[in-house]
Amino acid sequence: MTDMSGRAVLEMKHITKSFSGVTALNDVSFSAYEGEILALCGENGAGKSTLMKILSGSYPEGSYEGQIFVNGNLCRFASPAQSEKMGIGMIYQEISMHLDLTVAENIFIGRWPIKGRKVDWKEMNEQAVTFMELVGLQAEPDMILRQMSASQQQLVSIARALSKDPKILVLDEPTSPLTQKESRMLFEILHSLKERGIACILITHKMEEVFENADRVTVLRDGNIISSCRLSETCEKKVITDMVGREISNYYPKEKAEIGDVVMEVKDFSVPHPSIPNRKIIDQVSFQLHRGEILGIAGLVGAGRSELVNAIFGKDPRLSGEIWIDGRKASIKSPADAMKNGIALLTEDRKKDGIVAEMSIRENLTMPLLEKVSRNGIMDRKREKDISRRYFEELGVKAPGTETLMRQLSGGNQQKVVLGKWIARDPKILILDEPTRGIDVGAKYEIYKIMVKLAREGKGIIMISSELPELMSMADRIMVISDQRIRGILKEGEWTQEKIMELSAMWETPVTNAGGHES
Repeated sequence: MTDMSGRAVLEMKHITKSFSGVTALNDVSFSAYEGEILALCGENGAGKSTLMKILSGSYPEGSYEGQIFVNGNLCRFASPAQSEKMGIGMIYQEISMHLDLTVAENIFIGRWPIKGRKVDWKEMNEQAVTFMELVGLQAEPDMILRQMSASQQQLVSIARALSKDPKILVLDEPTSPLTQKESRMLFEILHSLKERGIACILITHKMEEVFENADRVTVLRDGNIISSCRLSETCEKKVITDMVGREISNYYPKEKAEIGDVVMEVKDFSVPHPSIPNRKIIDQVSFQLHRGEILGIAGLVGAGRSELVNAIFGKDPRLSGEIWIDGRKASIKSPADAMKNGIALLTEDRKKDGIVAEMSIRENLTMPLLEKVSRNGIMDRKREKDISRRYFEELGVKAPGTETLMRQLSGGNQQKVVLGKWIARDPKILILDEPTRGIDVGAKYEIYKIMVKLAREGKGIIMISSELPELMSMADRIMVISDQRIRGILKEGEWTQEKIMELSAMWETPVTNAGGHES
C-alpha cells in the first residue's frame, strides 16, 4: 500500500461481509486522505458497492466485521442518517429522487427551512440556486423533477450531496447519465472540493476518468484489495489487469463478419417528442441494416436515438413510417409484434424495463420464451431449467446459480442476463441501447465478444453508445443523429471522433449519403 502525506480522514479496517455464505468482502482495509481524489476500481461484483454501503450505514454495524474511523474517531453507523452526520456524502449511480417534488425540495429534503410554523419557500429556493449554480444546473428551483432529463436529475442529486457540506464524498459512476460537458463540469467541481480538503472517492469503470482526475487508485477483485498506489506509479494496462485478474491485450475484440443482404429497412420514420407536445424528436428518418453488420448510432443526449429504436420495437409510438424485414413490410404496433418479426431490444435502463429484480435468473432468462418452456399453458420446468442453465453458463454469469435473485447480481451480470434472454429467442435483429453503460472492463469485453459472435452468425445488430471509442472499434458503419435527422452514415476509415462530433452538433440542414449505403 502507498500512503499519502496528508491526513487520513477515513479508515476502514479489516472489513468482512458475507451474503448467504458467499463472501463479498474479505478482510478489506481501505483509507482516504484529506484533499485527494481516490479512484476505487474493480469489476462488477468485486465488492465496491458493498464497501460503500457499509460506509454509508446502509449495511449497519453488526451486519459486517471490522471497524470504521472518520477523522480518527471510531464510528458505529446504524443508519445512513448517522453516516451523513459524520460528514459522509453519497452520490449513487441509480438516481434516487422524489420525482414529484421540486428541485429545491429535493436538494433540502428533510431539511426544509422553517419560518414560524411554515416552510420558508422563498429562502429554500434562493439557497437551492446557489447549489444549482455550483453544479451548472440550468433550471428553475421550483421545477418538478419528473420534467427533467436523467442527467439533470443527477446534477440535482450532486447538488443535494454538496448542500450537506460533506468531508468525504463518495461518487458511484456519477457520469453515467451525464453529457460530456456535464461530466467535465462535475470533475471541475471535484477538483475544487479537493482544494478545500474534501476527500472524494470516485467509483468508475472509465479509465480516462481515473487517469485524468484521480491522485490514487485502489483496485478490488473478488472482495479483496489487489493494489493501491498513486496514479504516477501505475498505468491503465496494470489497473485493468488487477481488476480482471488477467491481461486483456485488445479491449475491443472486433472481428470481420460477412456483410450480407438487407435484413431490415426503416423508411420515412417520424417519432413524437416524449415530453413536448406537437413536436417530433425524429423526422423522416430512413436507413438499412444488413445481415452480419453492427450499425452504430451516435448522437448527443436528447438527439432521439433511444426514441427511434423504441418506436421501431413498438415500445413507443410513431407518427409515420414503415419497417421492412427481409423485403416484406412488417406491421409492428407493439413489442409482441416486433418479437414475432425477429426483433429484440436491450433497453437503455435495465433496472426500469430490462429485469424483474425480485425474480430469479431462471425466470428472467425464460420470460420472453414462455411458448418454448410451456405446453398447453403448463410450464415445462425441466425445459425451463435446461434453457436457463445453458445461457447462464454460455454468458458466464457470475452467481451461485440460476435461482439467485436478479437484485443480488452486479450490474454487469444483470446485463448479461438481459442479453441472454433476447439471444435465447434467436432474433434476426438485435438492438442494443447503451449495452455497456455502468459495467466494468471485463464484462464489456465479454459483451463485445458476444456481439461479434452474433454478427458472424448473420444477425443484424444496431448499437447505440455514447462512448465514441466503443462505437468506432465495434461498428461497421456509424449513423449520426442530430436535430431529428440523420446527419451522416460513415463507413470505417471515414470516421474520426471529430467528424462524429461535428455531425452530432449539426442543426436544421440534414446531410444525406455521407458514406455508407444511404440515409
